[in-house]
Amino acid sequence: MGILTIVLALILLMVLAYLGASILLIAPVLAMLAAGLAGLPVLASYTQVFMVNTGDFIVAYFPLFLLGAIFGKLMESSGAANAIGQWSIRTFGASRAILAIVLSCALLTYGGVSLFVVAFAVYPLAASIFRQADIPARLIPGTIALGAFTFTMTALPGTPAIQNAIPMPHFGTTPFAAPVLGIIAAMVMFGVGYAWLQWRAATARAAGEGYGIEVPVSAPDLATVRHEAQGEGFDLAELDAPSTQEMPFAKAIAPIVLVLVLNLVMSKLVLPATDLSYLAEPLWGEVGPGDVIGVWSIAVSLCCACLSVVLLNPGQARALAGATNEGANAAVLPIFNTASLVGFGAVIAALPAFELLRDAVLGIAPNNPLISLSIAVNILAGITGSASGGMSIALDALGQQYLEMGLAAGIDPAVLHRVTTVATGGLDALPHNGAVVTLLTICNMTHAKSYLDIFVVALLGPLLALVTIVAIASF
Repeated sequence: MGILTIVLALILLMVLAYLGASILLIAPVLAMLAAGLAGLPVLASYTQVFMVNTGDFIVAYFPLFLLGAIFGKLMESSGAANAIGQWSIRTFGASRAILAIVLSCALLTYGGVSLFVVAFAVYPLAASIFRQADIPARLIPGTIALGAFTFTMTALPGTPAIQNAIPMPHFGTTPFAAPVLGIIAAMVMFGVGYAWLQWRAATARAAGEGYGIEVPVSAPDLATVRHEAQGEGFDLAELDAPSTQEMPFAKAIAPIVLVLVLNLVMSKLVLPATDLSYLAEPLWGEVGPGDVIGVWSIAVSLCCACLSVVLLNPGQARALAGATNEGANAAVLPIFNTASLVGFGAVIAALPAFELLRDAVLGIAPNNPLISLSIAVNILAGITGSASGGMSIALDALGQQYLEMGLAAGIDPAVLHRVTTVATGGLDALPHNGAVVTLLTICNMTHAKSYLDIFVVALLGPLLALVTIVAIASF
């Protein structure tokens, strides 16, 4: 009965999320349902387990959500995001339309711009260049997904994505953990996804299929995407920023370069050389430097990058001030959604039957924690439809055990970190994922027309990358 309770709660969470129910409502309700069916005190499970773990996640990661959302909005409002996309198109041309769009999305997301901002900003550019190249419009969602949802989110070292930050306090690592494995994983994801999209375009061309649809390329119908995007914490009213003259590429890319450079310098040089012994005192949480250096590095980098956007665009001071407020407001719902999933996972982990599941997962490959970790994170990310949510549930419940198993097997915690992040980017891209639903709607497409391409580039490609780096790390 205990196992069935857990399975029922997880299935209901997946189905209701797919149907558009708010995570803020269904996560605590389903957690309490599971607790009640398992014989645990419902109210105590809510206040002492669900809310405590939800609050702990918000305390740990709110600065990253806040600064990331502000930076993304500043890049979009200043015109920098548009300038990067236009540069890619001019550089690669219509003959390499897919590559131009993938790299545009990759540059933006690797610099910390929200994937939702990227999808809205890049779609009109993608529609225009795909029309010029006469490539089917149904390939646009897969192209954007490859650049925004895959290697820049989980694999490339130093990415400020929240998926790269969550493992740091669990393993005492930095955003640049296992850089070689990360680069290898990124190459596999890009190679598989790009080859697939090029093959699909060539097949369509041979069959005489062209762009195929006539839709406005300036913007999608915002009314049709409001529900899906707001469910992910993105306020579509923020897209109504006035257009600005295109800025030079060097100026547009400078804040992104600043994020990456400062992140590296802070995490590898400045903070490790700083006396942080005071963190062991009760006032500062009795933690070690490894528990905070990664988060501090990303926070400082994003803060300086936000400031750089303002300083580089003094003539837009009033508009950017408004964008800062809008970005701050846009950060609230995403972190509460993710934190609610963490609270849900904490209640599930407290159920007596969870010990059986934990032992089963840990026993999948007792001599190779990398395989067990990969499976656990992927399954939970798939069930919740959230890379960060699934990762948090897995690490909160099993992170310490995996760290101990890894150390006992002689595995560097940095390897555990990178395997964990890459593992989040597989089954999270199932059809019920909020980002997938929103992307399809932005692109005026349906699952039937375009999900196959998203499935290959954002699910199969990352899974192959995960298998590759686990095999390399194991041998």
